[in-house]
Amino acid sequence: MDILPRLPLADWIDALVEWIRGASGFFTGIRNFIGWSVDTIGDVLSLPPSWLLILIIVIGTFFLHKRKWGLALFVLIGLLLIDNLDYWSQMIDTLSLVLTAGLISIIIGIPLGIWMAKSSIVESIVKPILDFMQTMPAFVYLIPAVAFFGIGMVPGVVASVIFAMPPTVRLTNLGIRQVSTELVEAADAFGSTGAQKLFKVELPMAKGTIMAGVNQSIMLALSMVVIAAMIGARGLGQSVYTAVGQNNVGVGFEAGIAIVIVAIILDRTTQIFNSQTNQGH
Repeated sequence: MDILPRLPLADWIDALVEWIRGASGFFTGIRNFIGWSVDTIGDVLSLPPSWLLILIIVIGTFFLHKRKWGLALFVLIGLLLIDNLDYWSQMIDTLSLVLTAGLISIIIGIPLGIWMAKSSIVESIVKPILDFMQTMPAFVYLIPAVAFFGIGMVPGVVASVIFAMPPTVRLTNLGIRQVSTELVEAADAFGSTGAQKLFKVELPMAKGTIMAGVNQSIMLALSMVVIAAMIGARGLGQSVYTAVGQNNVGVGFEAGIAIVIVAIILDRTTQIFNSQTNQGH
C-alpha cells in the first residue's frame, strides 16, 4: 500500500505545455524560421543538377585539401554511388537538416561559449545544463520537440540542435580560457578594448579548438538523422528507419552507406579548416 498518493506529474507537464503553446507565438516564429532555413538550403542544393553539384563538391574538395586527389576521388565515387542508388534527393534533405542544425548550433554555441569564458558565474550555471543535454538519451529530445513543433523536419532540427550544440559551447569556452595569459596581458598593456582583445587575440588563438567543437557538433547532428526520422524528418534516416521496421537489410544497408559517405565528406571538410588554423599558428 502506498503511503503517499501518486503525483499527477504527467498531467502537470501536459498542462504546462498547453499553456506555453497557447500563451505565445514564440514557437510559431521559431518553427517558421527553421522551416524557411531548411527549405532555402534544400532549394539551393537542389538548384543545379546532381552531376553539376557533384563536380562542384569534388573540385572544392580537391583545392581545399591542397590538390590531394585521394579524398577528391573518394568524394566523386561516393556521390556518384548515392546518385546511382536514387538517394540523391534524400541526401539533399539530410544535408539541409544537418547544415541547418549545425549553423544554429554555431550561432548560439560560440557566443554562449565566449560568455562562459568571460564569466565564471555563467559557466557554473551553463555547465550543468550542458551536462544534462549530453547525458539525456537522444530519443527523449523528441518529446519536447514534437510537443512544441509538431511533426516533420522542424522538430528534427530542434532535437538535433539540442543534442549537437554542447561540444561547440564547451570547446569555445575551453579554447578562450586556454589562451596564454601573457598575450592577454600584452593586449591590455597596449590599451586594447574588450572587443579588440576578443576578436584580434583570443578568438584567433582559440580558433583551432573552436573548429574542433564545430566538427563534433556537425557529426552529432548527422547522427540524429535516423532518430529524427521517427518524427517525420525527411532524408536518408527515413530510409534506414523504414528498412529497420520492415526488416529490409538491403535497403537499410544502402541508405546506411549513403549516410557514411555524407559523414566522411562533412568530417573531412570541417577538419581541413581546423588543420589550416593549426598550420597558421
